[in-house]
Amino acid sequence: MVSYVLLAIAVAALVLLGSSIRVVTQFERGIVFRFGRALPEVRGPGLTVLVPVADRLHKVTMQIITMPVPAQEGITRDNVTVKVDAVVYFRVFDPMKVTVDVQNYDAAIGQVAQASLRSIIGKSDLDDLLSNRERLNQGLELMIDSPALDWGVHIDRVEIKDVALPESMKRSMSRQAEAERERRSRVITAEGELQASEKLAQAAEVMAEHPAALQLRLLQTVVEVASEKNSTLVLPFPVELLRFLERSTLPERTSAGAPPATAVPVGAPREPAPPVAAVPAPSPLPS
Repeated sequence: MVSYVLLAIAVAALVLLGSSIRVVTQFERGIVFRFGRALPEVRGPGLTVLVPVADRLHKVTMQIITMPVPAQEGITRDNVTVKVDAVVYFRVFDPMKVTVDVQNYDAAIGQVAQASLRSIIGKSDLDDLLSNRERLNQGLELMIDSPALDWGVHIDRVEIKDVALPESMKRSMSRQAEAERERRSRVITAEGELQASEKLAQAAEVMAEHPAALQLRLLQTVVEVASEKNSTLVLPFPVELLRFLERSTLPERTSAGAPPATAVPVGAPREPAPPVAAVPAPSPLPS
């Protein structure tokens, strides 16, 4: 009986010893409650011995926690309905405050993040939400970090992930972007035409000073046309030659007694030629 009693006592002692030894990992800190009262000493990583029955150990992780913020719907300052979601990165720097002062710090940080996100939506314009996110992220981080410091939590970073717009607003923005691109294309085309006209004016001045340049340019045009269509022969005919032929044929017709031909538009009614009266030759003047 004595041996059985001693064996039972040894087993009970081993059980109590096993229940009084805890292991705290490297990324955790331990808070010991003795009969419901928190001890001021924070247990570091490693083995921790507790008083059997009297002590309770609460572990707090010191790692950076990533918390997604659900999409919040709100109206921007320029009266546009949007849905914005974000993500919050935070870590615990005071495990005693987190354990004693806050019932559930994860839920508290989540609620503050949602309220701050709705406040940022109401204070910002749509263009700021789409293009100026860095400033909004900094403002959102300050709004969440202000109450979190009293809870022993530090906000490392806040990022706005996505901004969901209504379909009508997306179509309006696409039309606006298309109109802007059309405006830029027209401006670029007009600037190109202006520069081309300036260069052409300079080329015309050069050709006016050097007539041979015009002949060289004419020959170059003939070469380009002939290279594209080998079966086609392009023969430039200057307008000056036509005018010369017209001036040379007019005296011949006048000397033959025929009136000079006048250009008549196609389809216009032809008027009858006026009768030609015989005019006697003037008598020679006396010497």
